[in-house]
Amino acid sequence: MKYIIRYSGEMTTKSRVVRVQFCRQLKRNVSRVLRVWLGLPDQSVAPHDPDAVLLEVQWDNLYLELPASRRESAAEVESLLANMPGIWSFSRVLQYPLTDLQDLLDQTLALYRERLNGKTFRVRCRRLGTHDFSSVDVERFVGAGLKLQTQARGVDLHFPDLVVPIEIRDKRVRLVDAALPGIGGFPIGTQETAISLLSGGFDSAVATYQAMKRGLRVHTLFFNLGGSDHELAVKELAYFLWQKFGASHPTRFISVPFEPVVAAILATISDAMMGVVLKRMMLRAATEVARQLDVGALVTGDSIAQVSSQTLPNLCVIDEATPLLVLRPLAMLDKQEIVDIARRIGTEEFSASIPEYCGVISVRPTTRAKLSRIAEEERRFDFTLLEQALADRKTFDIRTLQSVSARPLAAELDVLTPQRPVILIDIRHPEQQERRPLRKPECPVLLIPFFRLNAEFPALASDSNYLLYCDHGVLSRLHAAHLQEQGHRNVGIFKTS
Repeated sequence: MKYIIRYSGEMTTKSRVVRVQFCRQLKRNVSRVLRVWLGLPDQSVAPHDPDAVLLEVQWDNLYLELPASRRESAAEVESLLANMPGIWSFSRVLQYPLTDLQDLLDQTLALYRERLNGKTFRVRCRRLGTHDFSSVDVERFVGAGLKLQTQARGVDLHFPDLVVPIEIRDKRVRLVDAALPGIGGFPIGTQETAISLLSGGFDSAVATYQAMKRGLRVHTLFFNLGGSDHELAVKELAYFLWQKFGASHPTRFISVPFEPVVAAILATISDAMMGVVLKRMMLRAATEVARQLDVGALVTGDSIAQVSSQTLPNLCVIDEATPLLVLRPLAMLDKQEIVDIARRIGTEEFSASIPEYCGVISVRPTTRAKLSRIAEEERRFDFTLLEQALADRKTFDIRTLQSVSARPLAAELDVLTPQRPVILIDIRHPEQQERRPLRKPECPVLLIPFFRLNAEFPALASDSNYLLYCDHGVLSRLHAAHLQEQGHRNVGIFKTS
C-alpha cells in the first residue's frame, strides 16, 4: 500500500528551516507508530527488503509505502494516520511506471470509470521532473479521454463533482484511489511538554486532546477523589487518548490521592471560598510534579463562566498559585461545543460513564474572589497534607496502562461456578439501551442502568452468574469490582471479543 500524506497547512507557512524540522518530526512519529502498533520494521537500509517500510520526506508531502505483506493492515494504518497530529489529509495511491500518455489514460480509466458516472469532473496534474509534455497537456489528453469513454456528465473546471488528481514524479505516475482527512495541527514533539489535569470529564479529556493536536507531548495528572475504581476509569480514558492521538511519544500518568486535602478544605475554609482554594491546591501540586518532570506548562479544561470557579476574577486568583503557564484550550467554547468534540474524538462515552466526584460543593460560591481574602483563608490550611499527597502519588508509564487498567477480576467467566446459569446485565444508560439493544439469544439479558445497579443487584437470585455489559468495558469493570468488594462473588464482565 502506498500513501501520500499532506502536511497540516500551518506547517507549510513556516520558514524553510522550521518546515524541514517539522516534516522530519512527522516522519519520525509515523515511523514510531507503525513500528510499535503494527510490528513493522522501521525504514530499512536495504531498499530491496520485502518487509521494508519506505518513508520519504518530500517538500510538499510525506510518501509512505508499506510492504505487500501488510496489505491487510490498510484499514488500521489509515485509522492511525487519520488521528496523527500534523497530518491534514492523506491519499491512498496506486503507482505505475510512466510510459506514455495513452497508457496513463488507460490506468486512469481503470480506476475512475465507474466513479465518474453521472458526475462532472476535472483532471488536475502535478508534475515534477523533465518530460516532453506539460501538466496542461496531461490534463487535456486524459480529460478528453475520460469524457469520451465514461458516462461522466461533463467537464467542469471550476466546481466539479469530482477531481481526478494525477501526480507525475520523473518516471513514476501516482493515481489517487481514496483521499481521507486527518486532524491537522502540529506533529507531537515539535512543541514543548505539558501536564494536563485530567479528571475524566468531558472538558479535561477534550483539553488534553487539543493540547496533543497542537504538537505538545502531554503527561496526564489525576487528582483521585473517588478511590481505586475512579482511578481505574480515568486510566482507561488516559490510555485511550494516548493510544489514539499521542502514541508516537511515551508519557506518564500520575495519580495523586487528594481526598485528605479535600477533607481539610471542607473543615477549614469558608464555604464561599472552597472551590477557588481547591483549584489553587491542585495547581500547587501540579507545579511540583511539573518541576520534577522539567515541564513548563499546565493544561486545564476550564471554560469561562461554565462554573463559579471559572469566572475571570476567580481564574486570575487561581493562576496566582503557580508560576507556570496555564493553558486553557476550551476557554471560549460552550458546553455543547465541547461535548460535540468529545463525541467526534471518541471520549464522550468514557466521560459519560465516569462518575462525577465534586471535591467541594459550596452553597453560595464566590464569583469574584480576592487574593487577599483567599490568602487569609489558606493560612488555616495544613499544607503538610498537600505535601503528603504528593509524596503518596503514583506514577505510571502510559504504555503500561493497558495491562494495569485491564486488571483481572476475581469473578471472570472462567472462574464463575460453572453449573450456574449465566445472565447478562446491560448497565448502560436507558437511551443507549434503547438505541443499540444488546441481543444474545443464548442467555437472558437484564436492563439495569449503572445508577440503579448497586441498589438492585442484592435482590437478584444468588444462584446465577451475572456478567455486566457496557460499550467500552470501563463502567462494567468499575461496577463489577465494586460489587465484588461488597462480597458478591457471582459477578464478572461480559467480554464481546
